[in-house]
Amino acid sequence: MSRLAALATHRPWRIILIAIAFMAVAVVVGGPLTANLTSAGFEDPDAEWVQARESLERASGANPGPGLIALVEPGTDVTTGAGRAEVERVAAVVADDPAVAQVVTAFNGGGEALVSNDGDASYIAAFFTPISDDAAEDAAERIGEALAGEPNVRLGGAAVVGKEVGTIIGEDLAKAEMLAFPLIFLLSLWVFRGVVAALLPSLMGALVIFGSFLSIGLFNEVMTLSVYALNLAIGLSLGLAIDYSLLIVSRYREEMALHGPGRTALRRTLQTAGRSVLFSAVTVAAALAGLMVFPQRFLFSMGIAGVMVAMVAAAVALVVLPAVLALLGTRINALAPKAWRRHSEEAHKEVTSGFWYRLSRAVMRRPGIVAAATSLVLVVVALPAFGINFTSVDANVLPTSASARQVSDVIAADFPEDRSQPIYIAVDAPDSPESQAALTAYAAELGALPGVVAVTPPAVVGESTWRLDVFAAEEGLAPQTQALVRDIRSAESPYPVLVGGLSASFVDQKDSIAAHLPWAIALIASTTIIALFVMTGSVLLPIKAVLMNLLTLGATLGILVWIFQDGRLEGLLSYDSVGALDLTQPILLGAMAFGLSTDYAVFLLSRIKEAHDAGADTSDAVALGLQRTGRIVTAAALLFAIAIGAFATSRITLIKELGVGTALAVLIDATIIRALLVPSLMALLGKWNWWAPAPLRRLHDRIGFSESGPVEDETGPRPASA
Repeated sequence: MSRLAALATHRPWRIILIAIAFMAVAVVVGGPLTANLTSAGFEDPDAEWVQARESLERASGANPGPGLIALVEPGTDVTTGAGRAEVERVAAVVADDPAVAQVVTAFNGGGEALVSNDGDASYIAAFFTPISDDAAEDAAERIGEALAGEPNVRLGGAAVVGKEVGTIIGEDLAKAEMLAFPLIFLLSLWVFRGVVAALLPSLMGALVIFGSFLSIGLFNEVMTLSVYALNLAIGLSLGLAIDYSLLIVSRYREEMALHGPGRTALRRTLQTAGRSVLFSAVTVAAALAGLMVFPQRFLFSMGIAGVMVAMVAAAVALVVLPAVLALLGTRINALAPKAWRRHSEEAHKEVTSGFWYRLSRAVMRRPGIVAAATSLVLVVVALPAFGINFTSVDANVLPTSASARQVSDVIAADFPEDRSQPIYIAVDAPDSPESQAALTAYAAELGALPGVVAVTPPAVVGESTWRLDVFAAEEGLAPQTQALVRDIRSAESPYPVLVGGLSASFVDQKDSIAAHLPWAIALIASTTIIALFVMTGSVLLPIKAVLMNLLTLGATLGILVWIFQDGRLEGLLSYDSVGALDLTQPILLGAMAFGLSTDYAVFLLSRIKEAHDAGADTSDAVALGLQRTGRIVTAAALLFAIAIGAFATSRITLIKELGVGTALAVLIDATIIRALLVPSLMALLGKWNWWAPAPLRRLHDRIGFSESGPVEDETGPRPASA
């Protein structure tokens, strides 16, 4: 840290010019590179539905699930004359695309189910060759361009849903960023009480975001990543950039008020706050790396993105920001009213008289009552999370203006059956009359299952491979259809079968995440506990920090269930509840909330330990630590809540859930947890806060992190002060 401070002091312009050049490269190169990220990655390669799809693809040369649905509404009878001719002409245009392997209409095997109840509309199902999801979306875009002049044709289906969801999310995230950055500046102006200082979090945030995009884009050239990692990258980049900027700038102002601007203030800032930033980045990266245990590429990608964001944010905070501070000196307080400037310069004097100090003292006078009441409230708020239901991405997540949503709604309302989401079954059986008879009887048994409206006759699609399609009464992601998938899999079959389709993929995705989640939690918790032990030397404080993070996450999920699953605030937030949360929400929310909560824990515990190592007892150390960090952590949470809360303006419900949920998580953690629960529990534990078994104590003495180790100034090392 001393060498970093010396570098920033002696070569500030060189560092800043390199940072500007890096930013330019990141914008010019990083943006196009992130366009290469794929939209795939929700599947476990070992899942049964994947094996079913691959089996039928090998046998037939086509993806067994319809990739595109073309709804044709000529306004006249589609079974005869001009109406039928219109349907067949559109089908020919769709079939002409090189990615389309098969087209099914009402007249070549689809039957009356593909004709609307009034006979004036019909839809065409297109099956793509075995191509990637991105290639399927490109094909859907080409078909859309070929049919652009057809007012009576609307496109839907999985490929169109994926394309429209990706496009809308990209547009909405860009709008959210444009909305967030001015708000971040305005709130930073209130927090820092100066224009110059207020600009730094936004500038650092932009550098971290684009630097992370460049890193993720370059990594994607080596190992394919999911585009959904960018959602986490944007939110986490803003959060860490804000946190680290606030911590470094606030500590620099504190040291500058004591020692004046220059090398000493900057060195002491990096030796204290800089160490906390470095340790926080390592802890956050280690925690988010736990997502890499999931076989789903989108979760693995988020783990990679989290590690990269943490490292880029630390580099910006420890190299670029000190160079800026070295150049600014006292001008960090420039462009501020005199009263604001005086308050900033004298803030370090409020160590034992500030609001947070008084609050912590009040909490610690009755720690048992405060801890019990706070815990009870959070547990009660978390209770709705036990009734959580899950859904996934389909046409229902789109706004009603989207073509795929309109097609889905029309099929559900105006057609006798929905044949666009089959549950397909791959059967390994010889091509023989015996197999035909046995599978015909099997199909009849499946047709008697609850929730089945139709079963297609068994058909040979390749050597020793047969196919049956089961059509459900409810939509693909409905609980009843998921139950039907499990019923089909548990039904006795004459030959080995594999069940696939949208419903089966969602069932398998839930099962896979549930199977790997305990390992991810164990890895994240253990790495966090180990990292915080190295920092504090305590066994109990790291365990308590992890439990607080889980309590925060539980309360946040409970509120999300109340809002989005139960359909509250639909008018205010402009969404239509589907009675469930997106399956990715607990993972996304858990990753960001756990990372940022750990971030806040490091900030607070580092100052508490610094005071404790300097000779303060536990109560004094907690009060001093909370006073030093309370305003910083609360301001960081407010800034980040505004930045990520802007996602609530998205037209896609799952992005709304992410924005509202993450904002709630950081606000709960920065206020209720840090201001009430942490000091009350530390007061109850007393000297046990710092307990560790003798072997671990000796280990910590050898390898431990010391926030308050000797802090050097111009005359040599000396102990850090509280």
